[in-house]
Amino acid sequence: MRLRDKVTLITGAASGFGAGIARRFAEEGARVLANDIDAAGGERVAREIRDAGGSAELVLGDVTRDADWQRLVQAAREKFGRLDVVVNNAGWTHRNKPYLEVTEAEFDKVYAVNVKSVFLSARHALPLFRSQGGGAIVNIASTAGVRPRPGLTVYNSSKGAVIVLSKSMAAEFGPDKVRVNCVNPVFSPDTALSAEFAGGALTAEARARFLATIPLGRFSTPLDVANACLYLASDEAAMVSGTCIEVDGARCV
Repeated sequence: MRLRDKVTLITGAASGFGAGIARRFAEEGARVLANDIDAAGGERVAREIRDAGGSAELVLGDVTRDADWQRLVQAAREKFGRLDVVVNNAGWTHRNKPYLEVTEAEFDKVYAVNVKSVFLSARHALPLFRSQGGGAIVNIASTAGVRPRPGLTVYNSSKGAVIVLSKSMAAEFGPDKVRVNCVNPVFSPDTALSAEFAGGALTAEARARFLATIPLGRFSTPLDVANACLYLASDEAAMVSGTCIEVDGARCV
């Protein structure tokens, strides 16, 4: 198993990409701490993993709050004595609309969930990583941070920030044997935010419009994203840090 006994904290694990990552990591032997603010959804995913023979526990917490991050990392320390991998998957977007219609509250929430959470994760995980001789962080950004499109300008910029933040963290934390990488999924109808990306209902026309931009001719799935994260979290990627993997069917080419 590629992640045997690695203690892994995954945010936004109650649905979508996060749930897919949690399930895939557990299949490969990880001890999963599934984080979300959705208690029912998070417990459902954790229970499904346990029922399949894996190890998973729900840890509730708001990734935009410093105190919650302190508690999340402390939970790993208390339950397992260590933390090997953090996957920053939790994300949020304003609805697809003109830039001048985005409210200040929406701007603040986008940056708090998408960017501040990454800052806080390292703030609390890094001391533990240092004390145990290393660790890995995988940040979920987006193709929107590589090839932005109108209507999601604030969201796009937040994902661009995650990409640069990941690279800079990799350079700074490398001497501590901490690897930091990034995964950039393309649009997926399997996430709770798909309607927001579409600007409303995800109609057949909207799906066709998104699909036309992907040369491989299909959307990314939670399993696609999970497999990329699995590689970056595993020892197979021991020399890989500061990189971004586009899981996008060549959309960003």
